[in-house]
Amino acid sequence: MKAPQAKKIEKRLEIHGDTRIDNYFWMNEKENPEVIKYLEEENAYEETMMQDTLALQEELFEEMKARYKKDDESLPYFFNEYWYIVRYEEAKEYPIFCRKHLSMDNDDEIILDVNMLAEGEDFFEVANVAVSPNNELASFSSDNVGRRIYNLNFKNLQTGEILPDIIKNTTGKAVWANDNKHVFYIRKDKSLRAYKVYRHELGTDSSKDVLVFHEKDDTFDVNVFKTKSQEYIFFASSSTISDEHYFIPSNDVFAEWKVIQPRIDDLEYSVEHYKDEFYIITNADDAFNFKLVKTKIDQCSMEHWVDVIPHRAEVLLEGFEIFNNYLVLEERESGLLQIKIIEEDTKESYYLPFSDPTYTTYIGTNLEFDTEVLHYGYTSLTKPNSTFEYNMKTKTTTLVKQQEVLGGLFLPENYISERIWADSRDGETKIPISLVYHKNTKKTADTPLLLYGYGSYGHTVDASFSNVRLSILDRGFIYAIAHIRGGEYLGREWYEDGKMLSKKNTFFDFIDAGKYLIKENYTSSRHLYAMGGSAGGLLIGAVINYEPQLFHGVVAQVPFVDVVTTMLDETIPLTTGEYDEWGNPNDKEYYHYMKEYSPYDNIEAKEYPNILITTGFHDSQVQYWEPAKWTAKLRELKTDNNLLLFKTDMSSGHGGASGRFESLKEDAQEYAFLLKLEK
Repeated sequence: MKAPQAKKIEKRLEIHGDTRIDNYFWMNEKENPEVIKYLEEENAYEETMMQDTLALQEELFEEMKARYKKDDESLPYFFNEYWYIVRYEEAKEYPIFCRKHLSMDNDDEIILDVNMLAEGEDFFEVANVAVSPNNELASFSSDNVGRRIYNLNFKNLQTGEILPDIIKNTTGKAVWANDNKHVFYIRKDKSLRAYKVYRHELGTDSSKDVLVFHEKDDTFDVNVFKTKSQEYIFFASSSTISDEHYFIPSNDVFAEWKVIQPRIDDLEYSVEHYKDEFYIITNADDAFNFKLVKTKIDQCSMEHWVDVIPHRAEVLLEGFEIFNNYLVLEERESGLLQIKIIEEDTKESYYLPFSDPTYTTYIGTNLEFDTEVLHYGYTSLTKPNSTFEYNMKTKTTTLVKQQEVLGGLFLPENYISERIWADSRDGETKIPISLVYHKNTKKTADTPLLLYGYGSYGHTVDASFSNVRLSILDRGFIYAIAHIRGGEYLGREWYEDGKMLSKKNTFFDFIDAGKYLIKENYTSSRHLYAMGGSAGGLLIGAVINYEPQLFHGVVAQVPFVDVVTTMLDETIPLTTGEYDEWGNPNDKEYYHYMKEYSPYDNIEAKEYPNILITTGFHDSQVQYWEPAKWTAKLRELKTDNNLLLFKTDMSSGHGGASGRFESLKEDAQEYAFLLKLEK
């Protein structure tokens, strides 16, 4: 079958005295039949070229699915007289939200069965379920397109009736006031920016809702939440580099909103409440790796902030949990997460012990202050996700739930994990890489290795377990995560060194990691593969322009690849809010820097590796036309005969297919592509 050839319509894009020619600009016309036709042609071509893997895809899918417990449920947690559980039933794709009054021995009360709501829908997602303080009502939000635009609904939990109140175009989150009559929520603008906070009174039309706050700065988004104490409702307005928090008592929806600290450029902070004080994580006073401060509720601006945990240059403070007698910190040092416990009376402190060379740990759900029990999670590349109860008084640990891996074939001791440090091109920086492989897999030039990366927004891809990944590990692959700059694996400076006018460090780190793996005989270019999604798709697009011969094949999931054009279009979701991440190309310096690495703008007439590109037609984060244009231009210019496949899910968005098992088909397809290349 001949590969599709998209038509070319010249579009001249001019700014700063520079002209770019974009022959595929027309693909952003979502309603244009020619666009749909092209996407369908690419889907047909992908299906044909992957025809020889259909049996393998089915085998992989069934294998992956078989590892999951079909009738699973979450670890119950107790809150306000009820135990809450999220349950999955066999042969059903979606969760059932349940609760039990006072005792786990009592009968289930179903709050929401998402399977019933999802009937007849190609895509369905419930983003948030929240129960009112009197336990009689619940709010829930749903999206049946994949654009992450949610309708907010309400249910009477005593009668089962869905109330007539419907609020459209929300972020999906609702926060109940303590009067059980009002909720606070957020609406989105045309570019899907969360920008207005509203108060809704149940039983009234949403057109009468009261506007609480309008964020007019289009580089900021707003969020709304309730403190752990349930005593205060907050809304926060945040950009990449600045925060501003307002609060009222949960008991008084008509109170005047008070600000913690007005926004200042480069001042970030987040807030929690305990007794008569607010506890705040912040980068104030040049605390680039953040510190913990506290302040009285009636004197909460930053001149009143008092250090609780001072800034430490070598430790990134990521989170905390307050108890009556203990303070628990979530920290990152030398890339690894740690949980530190501080006894308030004695000030004795210690870390929970972890033994894997690379892993993930995190503070879990802890809703009570007056307890000696800490819930925390732990996982590694070889150990399934587990939840523990740690008694901070007796210093004893109890495993309360572990992810089950069914099928009878998985044993943790059959897999080996490592952490190594690659040399970077500057001769000074060391790039951490986490790896996992089956104990029978030999490290040779003939060993296939899949290198994964992201490297943006300060988001760290930690080493965690994957049921799905076992399918390639058991077929002889090594799996590696390159902890590249742009994430926060080695602290805040690691992030700062991979953004704005230092963004190329992200791409060079990934390339240098790949070359180091080859040099150390883990693999060779003939067997080295790369994968990344969203901003990680930008990473993939950039590195194959810089080093097209380094990888034998790549998978780019929902890739952000048309950087300059997207960042110049303020109508596209996320654009204005991301100027502090990528820079604003309306500024000449940033324009030219972006243009130097933007994957779409740097395609050349040369050989590229085998490429699989995926997207969702309704994607709100990275619009479908970016990977579509990228594919069309690659087809036009590349000089090789390698595979170039492009698959659009016409019914989903940025997160791919909805449902528990449907998304596994996407995983199976991607792995089948890699295994096909290994034949």
